[in-house]
Amino acid sequence: MRVARVAVIGVLAGVAGASVGERAGPRSFEIVTRMEIDVDGAPNAYGPPGKKTLDYLKNAHYRGQPGAEIVGYLTDDDHPNVPIIQGPDDPYPGYYVSTTHYVDRLRKDRKDPLRYVDATKINYVVLGDEARHKGARVGDFVAVYSRRTKRAVYGIVGDSGNPSGAEGSLHLLQALGYPFTSGKTGTVERREIVVRFFVGSNPGRMFFRTQGELDRAAEGLGKEF
Repeated sequence: MRVARVAVIGVLAGVAGASVGERAGPRSFEIVTRMEIDVDGAPNAYGPPGKKTLDYLKNAHYRGQPGAEIVGYLTDDDHPNVPIIQGPDDPYPGYYVSTTHYVDRLRKDRKDPLRYVDATKINYVVLGDEARHKGARVGDFVAVYSRRTKRAVYGIVGDSGNPSGAEGSLHLLQALGYPFTSGKTGTVERREIVVRFFVGSNPGRMFFRTQGELDRAAEGLGKEF
């Protein structure tokens, strides 16, 4: 990911009007929040009854309200309650195609499970109203810190749909040291998660398949709290 890393350094210089050598960062702000587990984008997130999934089907609805719009997985355009099923060549045949707002724009097919950010492989947070009003956008880099575990990691703004923004990917919460194994296994109830948003830090909306690639691209943004 040398290209990605160079691109990010260039962005930092452009935003701050500084030379690359100065590594001056973009504008940032912090939000302190509780955090629920988000598994959206994982190909085994949701499926029909009988499948071993990462979350309950009710949590695929807007704000977890049964009967509300389905936002966690793809549905038929003409039949909004009919899920799109993964085929035999997809990662989890028979499961639903779980979606995220942040996508790999090189993969044009909306029914491709690999178009979306995998919550089991990438640290991501959900874009809430407060962060949006302060300028954050899907694709921006973030640094996330847990006041309980004292761990700090890099991530991206990978999804939207929850006005509170109090959600993070399963991989993020595991990286922060929480013992969660699926979307069914708990919540960070206390406001102990600090999220630092780096506004405009990923204007090209680079997409990442592994956390290592993301970390190398975000290197130099700073994650000291």
